[in-house]
Order: sequence, then structure tokens, then C-alpha cells
Amino acid sequence: MKTLVFALLMVSTPALADAPITVHLKNHRFMPATIKVKANEPAMLVLFNDDDSADEFDSSSLKIEKVVPGHAKGNIRLRALAPGKYPFMGEYHAATAQGMVIAQ
Repeated sequence: MKTLVFALLMVSTPALADAPITVHLKNHRFMPATIKVKANEPAMLVLFNDDDSADEFDSSSLKIEKVVPGHAKGNIRLRALAPGKYPFMGEYHAATAQGMVIAQ
């Protein structure tokens, strides 16, 4: 039974493309602010919030909202994206924390 459950999990869970992409949030700005991923393949972002306060990685086009406390990290899974540009922001500091995912 355990083997069947494991096999089903492997079939239903898409593999992530390449290594995770590291992104830092410092002084309420994303570094890098432009993130390139392979189109039609899922990807993983590892967001390190180097600021003292929490912020929320927010993107309506990516359908993601992820709060990351200050001096913590969070994993952000990107679904397989069609070629295009997908804006994101730090919702708590939207004036400065802006970025773009480009799927190509």
C-alpha cells in the first residue's frame, strides 16, 4: 500500500525545473527584481527577507500571496507558466518592492 501511495504522489507532483532561484528582499526591494524562468515548467523561488519587518510576496497574475517574516525565508512555488511577463510586489511596501517574473 505504501508503494502505491508513493507512486501516486510521484505521478501527480510535477518536477521543478533546475535549481531553486534565490531572491532577497532588502530595504524593501527585491534582488533580483527581474526573475527569468523556463516557460511551461514549474519553478521554485526561495525568498530571503533580509529586512526587520515582514512583507508579503503578492502577485495576482501568478495567483500567489506569501507572507515572509523579517529575517526569515519562504519557498514560493511557481506553476508552469505560459511565455510572458508576470508582475509581483511586496504588498506591505508596494512603492519600492516591485518585480517581474519573465517566462521564456
